[in-house]
Amino acid sequence: MLETLTVQDAVELAVVERSGFIESRHAGAAVVLSPDGDIVARYGNADALILPRSSLKPLQAVACITAGAALEGAQLAMSTASHSGTDRHAAVVRDVLTEGGLTEDHLGCPPAWPGDTSARDELVREHGAQTRIRMNCSGKHAAMLRACVATGWPTDSYLDPTHPLQLHIREVIERLTGEKVAHTAIDGCGAPVYAITLTGLARSIHRIGTASDRSPFALHRVAGSLVRAVREHPWTIDGPGRPDTIAIEKLGVFAKGGAEGVMVMVAPNGTTVALKMLDGGARASTIVAATLLARAGGLTDSEVATLAAALPLEVLGGGAEVGAVRPGSGI
Repeated sequence: MLETLTVQDAVELAVVERSGFIESRHAGAAVVLSPDGDIVARYGNADALILPRSSLKPLQAVACITAGAALEGAQLAMSTASHSGTDRHAAVVRDVLTEGGLTEDHLGCPPAWPGDTSARDELVREHGAQTRIRMNCSGKHAAMLRACVATGWPTDSYLDPTHPLQLHIREVIERLTGEKVAHTAIDGCGAPVYAITLTGLARSIHRIGTASDRSPFALHRVAGSLVRAVREHPWTIDGPGRPDTIAIEKLGVFAKGGAEGVMVMVAPNGTTVALKMLDGGARASTIVAATLLARAGGLTDSEVATLAAALPLEVLGGGAEVGAVRPGSGI
């Protein structure tokens, strides 16, 4: 059976300090690329296989657009989102579907409550129910459906790994990562997710994050347009007060977290990091990624401090701050 890195392959990426006592540690691996795409730092086994989970969405979104999903602006940004299900998010996804002659019933992702607490509370007060459009991956699924409509592929089986769309997505992933997919799994939303190395993920995100929307190459133009759309509409990719949106708003980075502690981040100058928390915890992923970018010259220490102040990193005791989640000794 294939597997991700082992405990022996990992380094300490973050710690949780409470009242001067190190209470918990997050181990994992990370790789940092220069603006030119060269590897400048490795932490742990960066060649280990991982399932990128939602950090794969930028690659899937690029593939959907190259397959014919004509999306722009907030709709384009939503194609790579793990959104919090607010009314604003749901409205954009609904427009993506409607403009393609589709409805929420076409979505193959499972029904869910909004991740946003206020939106969920409002639905409960209105005696609402879980819906597919509120599921955090609905934007990706809507983009997949739009690609199918544009190309004439069937929409009822679009999540099958052997469907023409999924085969196209896999091909684009292999082109961007520069490696063959090692394994196919099913993500939490029902879509295929592919095992690649952490280094391959970093390489692909660097190519997307540094692409120009004026490139003579179609794949690069799409990637450049996607990143620009996310930076112009940071609320789409995550949600108000949530880590990816905060990082994009505060630092101008391109950030995309994934389940089980995966994170990718591209600084404005192109410096790129990809990391995997071995325990699957995500609470330290954003600050660790930003710290690694700063170590490589992609961000300043002041920018990282600004980000840290905006993230929910404090450890509380009796309602007062008694510690914090912070980068660990391994980096």
